[in-house]
Amino acid sequence: MSVKHVLFILTNAAEIGPNKRATGYFFPEVAHPFEVFDHAGIAVEYASPLGGTPPEDGYDANDPAQLAFRNSSAIRRMAHSRKLSEVDVLDYDAIFFPGGLGPMVDIANDPDVKRAIARAWEGGKIVAAVCHGPAALLGVKLQDGTQLLRGRNVTSFSNEEENVYAQADVPFKLEDALREEGAQYSAADAWQSNVVVDGRLMTGQNPSSGGPLAEVIVKALQS
Repeated sequence: MSVKHVLFILTNAAEIGPNKRATGYFFPEVAHPFEVFDHAGIAVEYASPLGGTPPEDGYDANDPAQLAFRNSSAIRRMAHSRKLSEVDVLDYDAIFFPGGLGPMVDIANDPDVKRAIARAWEGGKIVAAVCHGPAALLGVKLQDGTQLLRGRNVTSFSNEEENVYAQADVPFKLEDALREEGAQYSAADAWQSNVVVDGRLMTGQNPSSGGPLAEVIVKALQS
């Protein structure tokens, strides 16, 4: 059986909002999925809109998975993320958008991100995102002119969670934006693990959903 490949697409945004809050990708939302993929023998590669080293947020050295990722060759490879416009997503079996507040700055609006998602979707690939990562799905139009999100079941960081986390910093509320594009949005209670699967579109609600989302992706790739 050939090795499967997942492309993590990461933010380059190191700050957000009027208070210039420091941000980036949320460390456990890379470390936990990576641990699941690595354990399953699935190769992980990294891209970002600008390439280079993605800024990070939320590292916790008391979490064994995060500590392992911090000391891995994988994070050294991530420091040289490829520029997304120079990557063909059809070379991968799945694309995955980790969260953090950074994606609300660049990933939410980046035209290369929109093109990459549409190409992956039309090419029969898995498209997955966790927490604020589903901001990537906003504004993605398919070849037939329809919005990717319209009528599809998704989750993301919820309004309830945002109200106590970054309401003063984010340019919009992700739950509201997904609903406005016609997505069928659902959420579990705040901070509880929640994964929503709609065919090849797979989303997780919050940091505790990153590992479980990766497990669902692994199952799909291995079936």
